Amino acid sequence: MTLPFSLADWLVIGAYLLLLLAGGWIFTPRSTATAHDYFLAGGNVPAWLAAISVLSATQSAATFLGGPDYGYRGDLTYLSGNIGALLGAVFVAHVMIPRFYAIEATTAYELLTRRFSIRATRWAGGMFLIGRIFAGGARVYLAAIALAMVITGTVEASGIMIAAALLIVASVLFTFVGGLRSVLWNDLIQFVVYLGSALAVVVFLRLSIPASTAEIVAGLAHTPEGVDKLRLFDFSIDPSRPFSMLAVVTGLALLYIANAGMDQDTTQRLLACEDARTGARGLYLSVFATVPVVAVFILIGLLLYVFYDRPDLMRGAGAVAGNRFGGEKISIFMHYILTQLPGGLRGLVTIGICAAAVATTNSALNAMSSVLVQDFYRPWRERRGTVAERHYVQAGRAGMGVIGVAMLAMAVVSYYWQRHSGMGLLEFALQVMVFTYAGLLGVYFTALFTTRGTTGSVIAALLIGFVAVVVLQPAVAEALALPLALRSLSFPFQLCLAAAIAFAVCAAPSGTAARPATR
Repeated sequence: MTLPFSLADWLVIGAYLLLLLAGGWIFTPRSTATAHDYFLAGGNVPAWLAAISVLSATQSAATFLGGPDYGYRGDLTYLSGNIGALLGAVFVAHVMIPRFYAIEATTAYELLTRRFSIRATRWAGGMFLIGRIFAGGARVYLAAIALAMVITGTVEASGIMIAAALLIVASVLFTFVGGLRSVLWNDLIQFVVYLGSALAVVVFLRLSIPASTAEIVAGLAHTPEGVDKLRLFDFSIDPSRPFSMLAVVTGLALLYIANAGMDQDTTQRLLACEDARTGARGLYLSVFATVPVVAVFILIGLLLYVFYDRPDLMRGAGAVAGNRFGGEKISIFMHYILTQLPGGLRGLVTIGICAAAVATTNSALNAMSSVLVQDFYRPWRERRGTVAERHYVQAGRAGMGVIGVAMLAMAVVSYYWQRHSGMGLLEFALQVMVFTYAGLLGVYFTALFTTRGTTGSVIAALLIGFVAVVVLQPAVAEALALPLALRSLSFPFQLCLAAAIAFAVCAAPSGTAARPATR
């Protein structure tokens, strides 16, 4: 039975809203004159703030709810993925970031203008926009389900759509006036809130388990099912395992290279620093900080396993786990929030979910707006005459409004899509950018390491990379009667194969090196 939303919960939410209003007033710049100020916060962001903003942008409601669910059903191997993140960070810090700063780029895709043409840049930026709207809308929908369930106690379409609209509006408002500078400081507030709420749950959940820490550790290492839930490394070569060490050092490393160096949502923060060295330092800090943050959410899942599935450790004080609510499939953490958390703490976790969603969404809004304006609108407008720089600031704000509407529309589509698809929304929200990353990896590796390729081959590689990932989805691969080995590839190996195909396509023409990638 779900617990009612209490006065203490509403007081916590009210305090959170006051904190956001105060933070918005303090940290929003009173004037933003140039697009450089609006999209790159003036180019003087310290490494520590860039790191927190990157971390906040990459953590979403999917992490908030999915991390505990992974820990409950699996082990610690998800944490080993940070080895791939570190490998990817080394590449981005020493190869890509210096090149971006050398050409004074505002977006990650301006490099392709130097190497190929403005048309290539637009196609890459367009691929990013499509993928990010899709992923962002799905994540907003996921957070909206949780928010609607916690506050209204229902999963009706109207409540979910209202919750999604509120999350989008809040994100637009925090980004609208001050641009990236507002986003950065708002990310800091949201990071403290959602990490603080997760730590509070860890403490409460641990106090609910009567067993000693030594007994819990032993119980996790030796489960009745014969599974070691404390396993950190998976050395198998099974291609269906997404967090095996083989997957970590290949596909997950590529995934992080694409996320940090080719996804404007993340790259924008690194370009907002004073110089390439500061941006690289911020990137490294974000990778190292990710480990303890993600570990907190996985720890919640491990403790939930003890709470629900180990009556021997609970001394008969456990509860029955559930994964349905009003006909809606939910994570084990949502079930725990709805049925076990007391007043006040439940409100704190609710704002933690909101903080994760808002931090992810407002960062995506600003990043997508920068691509829309800098890579699409500015070149078009400058061909028709010079206008004041302030014009592009206003265009950026209008762009965020348009993108916000698009993300809300995608959230609505996701509501109906989930009910007619066998693929879980949480899984899709975590993996969806692979569809666009494959083509981007092939294009950028061509631009960085060869003198081959043309604008036409860039466009072909972006499209073929996307199609290759679609073809490798298990249901599609089976329908196309592909070899059995290709039907069971986990997403890191799908990315490896699709990126290799995209690279081959992009580098096929001889091309020219008339416009080098650096200067």
